[in-house]
Amino acid sequence: MEKGSRLILAIGITALLSGCQSQSGYNPLDDFEQIDPASIFATPEPIPSSTYTTEQIQRGKYLVGLLGCGACHTDGALLGTPNSSLLLAGSSVGIAYTSPFVDDDPGVVYPANLTPDLETGLGSWTMERLVTMIRVGTTEHSASSVPVMPWPAYAGIEYDDALSMAAYLKSLAPIRHDVPNNVDEGDTAIAPYVHFGVYWSRE
Repeated sequence: MEKGSRLILAIGITALLSGCQSQSGYNPLDDFEQIDPASIFATPEPIPSSTYTTEQIQRGKYLVGLLGCGACHTDGALLGTPNSSLLLAGSSVGIAYTSPFVDDDPGVVYPANLTPDLETGLGSWTMERLVTMIRVGTTEHSASSVPVMPWPAYAGIEYDDALSMAAYLKSLAPIRHDVPNNVDEGDTAIAPYVHFGVYWSRE
């Protein structure tokens, strides 16, 4: 490795449970705790529907499980303790999308409630809106892509497959679960969040 350069690989995910102020020579990760997120657990069973075919719903269930949507959108999963009663119902722990080496107050996304609850979930969303969210990663109120959603990897999903995923989500039992609002970069988060990724620094 070239002298004067340092590669820091964050293995797993590190959780920031309280804010800290950067100081000269201070490593922000000193106040972080490394955690092991949960990534493999049951995908909730849908409710039989007269609107969508059984084949469509089961295809959507398979794809949602395969793509690991629950790893972010299930409360507790990011900390390694998924709440089985809140599968796909959103996370009260957010994901920061800027480096802790640079930002004391990073932007944070709190994964949304994907169940069809009318007030806290996707119950009022149209199928087309859900398909767009899956394939392009847009936020609820704008055309901006969610920074931490791996939508570039999903962009190649066939329309019918994205439609099946939307049908599955619409067929889940609605779960009322409010998640914190997303936090803009520079604002202070009041709810827990995690950092993840590879960080490169030059000394």
